[in-house]
Amino acid sequence: MATDTRNSEIDMKRREGLKASYQGIKENLEQGILPFWIKNGIDHQYGGYLLDFDRDGAPLGDKEKMLVTQTRMIWGFSILAREYQSEEYLAYAAQGVKFLIQHFWDQTYGGWYWTTELDGTKSDGGKVIYGQTFAIYTLSEYALALRDLNAPKEEQEEALEYASKTFDLLQKYAADTLNGGYYENLEPDWSRAPYGAGAGDIKSLNIHMHMLEAYTTLYECSGQEIHRRKLQEVIDLVLQKMVDLNIGCGFDQFGPELVRRPAISIPRTWTQDREADSEIADAVDTTFYGHNIELVWLLNRANDVLGNPYHTYDYVGKLLLEHSLKYGFDYEYGGVYYAGPYVGEATKLEKEWWENCEALVGYLDGYEHLKEEKYLDAFLKTWEFCSRYLINHQVGEWYQLVSRNGEVLVGCIGNAWKGIYHTGRAMLECKRRLEKILNIRES
Repeated sequence: MATDTRNSEIDMKRREGLKASYQGIKENLEQGILPFWIKNGIDHQYGGYLLDFDRDGAPLGDKEKMLVTQTRMIWGFSILAREYQSEEYLAYAAQGVKFLIQHFWDQTYGGWYWTTELDGTKSDGGKVIYGQTFAIYTLSEYALALRDLNAPKEEQEEALEYASKTFDLLQKYAADTLNGGYYENLEPDWSRAPYGAGAGDIKSLNIHMHMLEAYTTLYECSGQEIHRRKLQEVIDLVLQKMVDLNIGCGFDQFGPELVRRPAISIPRTWTQDREADSEIADAVDTTFYGHNIELVWLLNRANDVLGNPYHTYDYVGKLLLEHSLKYGFDYEYGGVYYAGPYVGEATKLEKEWWENCEALVGYLDGYEHLKEEKYLDAFLKTWEFCSRYLINHQVGEWYQLVSRNGEVLVGCIGNAWKGIYHTGRAMLECKRRLEKILNIRES
């Protein structure tokens, strides 16, 4: 590894902190997260992945396989195969894709089942759009990995074909061509789930953010105009309807006409399934700081793929980052809180793994675009908290949830929703950004 110190924009103290963070992040990715999932996450009996592990990394015995985490594991091994030009990592992704297509694809109606038994027998055939978007995201990334590693053309084409077929099904069955956006809870035959508690009439920021992410990679892979156009449509809808550009944060849930609604617990979501207090407030004004910060770098990533001018979304990014620093950031201990009102102090002060993973990337991305050192400071303090309290260094992965001061509240290393995606992606994105910021050249 060689370091070029010609970049003198950052003072020496911050630079040294960033160098130390880089080493810790690289170590967590390459000696912690990756080895843990390679050793424990591959289902050698049936194919696909196993996810349930306690705080010490011991298996808890998976009960089923869920579309979201099966695809996220494929995505993680695919993007890391590209990063490290690794045939080994690509093989771990390939076996997951084989299981996914064989057991999750609905031969009758098209699209992907929500869950299967461990052996691949269908258990929930619902068409949850959150899961469908991750199939698009994953298979597009896998196709890019196959392309980068010069895999046979037919394998590349099959992966992109399934991603594109899924995209087409969303346009046919989930897109609301009258009001805009997409419905998210659909039945096995693609009809909408019951209204109210069934959430068939709800649209959310969360799903549209991940759709933005999925369409970005799909367009990067395919280059098709329809994929570019639909990506831009999702971006425009998120910014015009789902984010308050005066306050600087995202709204949570909406009705069919994209009018805000009080947040409810939606079936087949992390908020409902998480092993913790899941009440998000009986009010219309709950926001999640992790989503707001994640949106910053997802917008900038999409912007790069679309080929728009570099600073297109800097105004939005600054608003979202400033809101997080004003209300969601813990200046005493570091890290970002779980949730709070649009305006005012956070009301849920616990700290969840995924939000702090996204904060690390978002604050570094904010510095790259805006060149304001307060974002580096927020990154450094967040990393210090994560490294000290959220990462189980003996195991290599992250705990799910800790208190404001770092006490472990939910210690599981993996579960039906928690795999390589948030942690592996955050460490990879931070590694790449720090190499650029510090002018580090890997050799």
